[in-house]
Amino acid sequence: MQMNDSQRILAPKEKVWAALNDPEILKQCIPGCQSLEMSSPTEMTATVVFKVGPVKATFGGKVTLSDLDPPNSYRISGEGSGGVAGFAKGGAVVKLSAESPDVTVLFYDVDAQIGGKLAQLGARLIDSTARKLAGEFFASFGQVVGGASAAPAEAAPKGWLGKLTGAV
Repeated sequence: MQMNDSQRILAPKEKVWAALNDPEILKQCIPGCQSLEMSSPTEMTATVVFKVGPVKATFGGKVTLSDLDPPNSYRISGEGSGGVAGFAKGGAVVKLSAESPDVTVLFYDVDAQIGGKLAQLGARLIDSTARKLAGEFFASFGQVVGGASAAPAEAAPKGWLGKLTGAV
């Protein structure tokens, strides 16, 4: 699965970079994150609970930062196991661009693979869940770091479609 997008954050580039490297801020923003701890300046361990369709699993894994170019970009890679639910591994290239002194645009390009029971659920369900989780992370990250997103999110679908997609 591949996914890329960008998010405008109402904060200076240096503040956004610092937040991207702060496990406490990341823990607040990652949906389902139970723990996230730095084991070295470029490595973290994490425990995250995910629910995809009928499968709910706790994933434990390792996250590594590489290709560091502070405060402009890095590559974040991770690998985790959810027991019988399967495994997930992947990475993202994250780039920051200063739109103005107080607004930063965060670009991300994600590549991920899954296996086990999760992979049997089907690509559409996996893709929609991944996009939803990414959206939740960046909305939360923008709120925590900048106080609000400079670019309003698309209006959530109302009624049965909103309930079906989880966007109520």
